[in-house]
Amino acid sequence: MYVEHVAYLVDDPQAVADWYCAQLGMRVARAGDAPNHARFLVDAAGKAMFEIYTSETLTTPDYASMHHSVLHLAFFSDDVEADCERLISAGASWVNKPEANDAGDTMAMMRDPWGLALQVLKRKVPML
Repeated sequence: MYVEHVAYLVDDPQAVADWYCAQLGMRVARAGDAPNHARFLVDAAGKAMFEIYTSETLTTPDYASMHHSVLHLAFFSDDVEADCERLISAGASWVNKPEANDAGDTMAMMRDPWGLALQVLKRKVPML
């Protein structure tokens, strides 16, 4: 067995999908219609996928009010600083600017325009 995808609830799956595709190099693997308007987004490497969807019966979590350690999506970057600046220009906001940790990894924490935490990182020694 392996993980196929993780899902999270949003108010506007199409807008979120458009931003993630344009800004993070993702692509829509499958899109659904009403009532959930689900979008399955695959990363640029084709190795990870997550679903975004809406619901008429559930309340979308207030991601912006959650501590970034509770839930975040992490994206590998060859140039953390440049990618972060590009994301800021596209509507993301800072939580923590890029810094190196004790293992030599460079990490930054941001929020997408809808408040979900995004980590942008480059590992000294790749984990996958």
